[in-house]
Amino acid sequence: MLIYRQHIKEHMSPIRLQGIYQSAGVIGAQNEWGSMNTLYFKYALEVERAGSITQAAQSLYMAQPNLSKAIKDLEEELGYTIFSRTSSGIKVTEKGGEFLYHAGKMMEQLAEMEKISERNDDANQKFKISIPRGSYIANGFTAFVSELQLTHGIDITINETNALKTISNVTDCGYNMGIIRYQRSDEDYFKACLKNNKLEHETIWEFEYVLVMSIKHPLAHKPVITVEDLQDYVKITHADIDAPHTKNPGKAAGSGKAPESRTIYVYERGSQFDLLANVPTTYMWVSPIPDSYLEKNRLVQRACKLENNLYKDVLIYRQDYRLGEYDKLFQKKIYESKVEVAATKYN
Repeated sequence: MLIYRQHIKEHMSPIRLQGIYQSAGVIGAQNEWGSMNTLYFKYALEVERAGSITQAAQSLYMAQPNLSKAIKDLEEELGYTIFSRTSSGIKVTEKGGEFLYHAGKMMEQLAEMEKISERNDDANQKFKISIPRGSYIANGFTAFVSELQLTHGIDITINETNALKTISNVTDCGYNMGIIRYQRSDEDYFKACLKNNKLEHETIWEFEYVLVMSIKHPLAHKPVITVEDLQDYVKITHADIDAPHTKNPGKAAGSGKAPESRTIYVYERGSQFDLLANVPTTYMWVSPIPDSYLEKNRLVQRACKLENNLYKDVLIYRQDYRLGEYDKLFQKKIYESKVEVAATKYN
């Protein structure tokens, strides 16, 4: 078994190996703190392959005396001979054979290590993002992916979930970053949560929820919509938003009706758009939606006065995380999508 400690210099050529080399007496105790140049390993391996120092020198484009001296210096460092010189040429000694075997393995490993520095990490990166179910965020994410050179290879994970799960994803599950959504009234709670988990945070947008519904909904063109107007219709909501301090919007105080009596719970945005477009009596409280989504699904979004209806979307990432090129591009596209949607007018 070969045991060694390495100090690798830039570009790893040549590499000085310092420490203990032990393999059936490959290096004696007197050489425990010796050092050697792996370039000499290459020389010895070439001599073995060529069968003579003269031919090896030619292959290495070096003078024979210099190669002979390098082999001699290596043997002195090792404490034994690698090659025995005879009238018919050179022969590998028993210990030399063991040394050459391990030297060959080591050079193969070093070659693989050099490939790491030469590798383009952009071709092997992973990007994991955890977000709330917001159409403007999904729109920004799509714009982000469209600018990537996917032919280079990248593994992308997007998880649409609630705020507490996103915090867990970023803290414990290797996600690059996340976006959490919470009601403005719960900001102290979430700021404490982010601080306790050593997470940096940046506000993306502060907004009010709006109603979205089919253009055929009975309330679609009503001049002013109130919470009481919604009581006869079916509300769609995300099934996992009821995490601590994340409330279900749209409950009318003193309405006399529990919103759960006419509620459809969904886990992903595809279902919500299908329902809204095809069941005209449904509605949903959402963050403002890009016009392209509304037109595609034949929907309208309307304002509606509601208490405690101020929300924040906040970007989070670990304090020890250094944002990379992909992270910065994702941020840019999210902010661009936010600016586009924020300019939309609705009554």
